[in-house]
Amino acid sequence: MINGKRIAVVMPAYNAEKTLERTACELSDLVDVRILVDDSSQDQTVHLSRNLGILTFVHDANYGYGRNQQTCYREALAAGADIVVMVHPDYQYTPSLVPAMAGMVASGVYDMVLGSRILGAGALKGGMPFYKYVSNRFLTAFQNLFLGVKLSEYHTGFRAFSRELLETLPLHENSDDFIFDNQMIVQAVMFGFRIGEISCPTKYFEEASSINFKRSVQYGLGVLATTASYVLHKWKLRRAPIFDTTGRRATLKYYSETANGPAIRNAYQTNDPDGIRASFADFPDRSKDPPRGEVVKPATLKNL
Repeated sequence: MINGKRIAVVMPAYNAEKTLERTACELSDLVDVRILVDDSSQDQTVHLSRNLGILTFVHDANYGYGRNQQTCYREALAAGADIVVMVHPDYQYTPSLVPAMAGMVASGVYDMVLGSRILGAGALKGGMPFYKYVSNRFLTAFQNLFLGVKLSEYHTGFRAFSRELLETLPLHENSDDFIFDNQMIVQAVMFGFRIGEISCPTKYFEEASSINFKRSVQYGLGVLATTASYVLHKWKLRRAPIFDTTGRRATLKYYSETANGPAIRNAYQTNDPDGIRASFADFPDRSKDPPRGEVVKPATLKNL
């Protein structure tokens, strides 16, 4: 807890068995709740997460990085978090910076804080591929020009948010894929939230997750498309749901009053040893708990 604010760290995971423990062990004692959402990993990520005492949620299929984040933020808000910090469990970023980033939000000065790999010139030293560095600089300059802001980068996965921001942005209009990260920053700009940055050393190594060249190209095109949507929406030339105040938010209730299956208990106060394999769409009323120990088939969030 910082300045009376409850801090949650969320970790969107997929096959993070080899790096999860190193990441979790470097998290500060100031963190009040640690949440991992597993996107149907093929390794022992879930088992390890539970053994580490992390509140663990499991998707019953691989729905994508963006969908994973949606679950992360909804569960963090449900756990009463005032500040939410996303840390990739692949140990590419530096978990020890969580208190600094959360403190910048807790101060009331910023609503979003980005851990920048570019500030301090550490990206290439940390092993970032040169083509990714060049594309990062180009896309960042492009977005700074059209969004009217000045950030060192838009593509980091290490970030902290205020509760107000997470409850305001229409996150459930975003992509289920990696472009979710960029869309979220552009949404924050559109909605007038204050964005700060902190220098963050980064490490590229074999176990660290990283998208390949083809996915990088797709991501880059997605950044250009997101920027174009922003400009057209702002100029009222074409409405974009991801920038609309009526868009679907993370505060939508999604658990029903009753659920088939065994008895349930409060998963937000105890770390269920049987694990939680629940979805959003099957349980519209969020006031109730998820079922325990059985797999529930999620519907697409866009159908909610």
